[in-house]
Amino acid sequence: MPIAVVGVSHHTAPVEVRERMAFSDSDAARALMTLRSRTGIEEAVLLSTCNRTEVYLYPVLGPECMQAVQSLFAEKAVGLERSAEEYLFHREGESVVRHLFGVSAGLDSMVTGEAEIQGQVREAYHRSAGTGEEPALTGPVLNRLFQTALAVGGQIRAETSINEGTASVASVAVELARKIFGQLREKRILILGAGATAELMVEALAREGVRGVLVANRTYSRAEDLAERLEGRAIPIERLTDGLPQADIILASTAAPHPVLTGQRFREAFPNGRHRPLLIIDIAIPRDVEPGVGDADGVFLYNVDDLRKIVDEHVELRSEAIPAANRIIDDRWREFRSWYASREVVPVIRRMREQAEVHRAAELERLFGSLDTLDPEERGRVEEFSRRLLNKLLHDPTVRLRKGMARGGGAELVDAVRFLYGIEDRQSSPPHTEPERADREPRRQGERAPRPTRNPQHGVVE
Repeated sequence: MPIAVVGVSHHTAPVEVRERMAFSDSDAARALMTLRSRTGIEEAVLLSTCNRTEVYLYPVLGPECMQAVQSLFAEKAVGLERSAEEYLFHREGESVVRHLFGVSAGLDSMVTGEAEIQGQVREAYHRSAGTGEEPALTGPVLNRLFQTALAVGGQIRAETSINEGTASVASVAVELARKIFGQLREKRILILGAGATAELMVEALAREGVRGVLVANRTYSRAEDLAERLEGRAIPIERLTDGLPQADIILASTAAPHPVLTGQRFREAFPNGRHRPLLIIDIAIPRDVEPGVGDADGVFLYNVDDLRKIVDEHVELRSEAIPAANRIIDDRWREFRSWYASREVVPVIRRMREQAEVHRAAELERLFGSLDTLDPEERGRVEEFSRRLLNKLLHDPTVRLRKGMARGGGAELVDAVRFLYGIEDRQSSPPHTEPERADREPRRQGERAPRPTRNPQHGVVE
């Protein structure tokens, strides 16, 4: 199965690396077209979220495809102290299918079972399918793969308890604010951004009884709509410095390609310094808040990687659902594998018969060369006998191969027929070591001691 994924995730890289390798919607479309022009790949999807950037490719017919993707990441990550490749993971073959199914279900997320990822997978797929390019960036294989992945995510959430409890990075951010301040109802909260993640934060704040938030966004009308949900008000992002002094808590989640809250803007808002604690939780990728803002007196700045402590508490609540989720992934993986093999069974049968016909014709020529006494009618009878014998010999293998496909064992049977009859896979890349698993599993980011949850009023919160 010549399919591959190359990417970076919260398992392999910290936030300061992931933000360098993030792609906006327009950047993603251009990047995929660049890959197509460089490598000739037929299908590609780029998934970019706060926790991962992944490029899915089909068909991968040689190492130049993987090298082109690695170069794409390296171009985004210019200036890193270490090589971009040190942060990348790489999978090929059937392991890609399992990986995407797990991603869509939230099993590979920082917050296990979080709901946003399924929508992000859908958006990435639709972006590739709807570019308007001819041919489209998605075709039969990635269409089937991503549609199945979305179905798997929905099935796991419907049939298991994987999304019970806090189910998103946005709600974990609000929970962190509650852990630090206790009740949030009396706190003045500023939200940067008005997209899907900001909407989830508003929902979480509503459950905490918060009212009167301030929302700053580039598109003012969207900020107004979001602020109205909590009886708040909106401000244009250009007037952010007017809103900063009013806030006790800032929750940032814009899609801006550069910091929205810079050190300069912060100093303009507080020319004489900040005189009461300010909690800033930045869950955007790239980050919305320059890291230096956290050095100011009274400012407590957290990014998405700092949420791991709370996230780990919720992993235990959902651990019982993971075996059931993996069983669903196993079943749907086998279905996809058989579907993919069914695409190959017809050409394999045709090649099998073509090879047999070549041998039949060669043996007849040799026979007729040694029996020059046969008249045309006798030669015709011998030739007809050879055809009937060939059809009988190939009939049972052909029927059994088709039945095997219907029972879900097609992939193994197709591989066996290729091996027994010496039929090469015209789509696959040249043989290399263990192509159906991850070629290079990344070194996961080292377990770091979680940053203490600092209470601006009382110190460290356990």
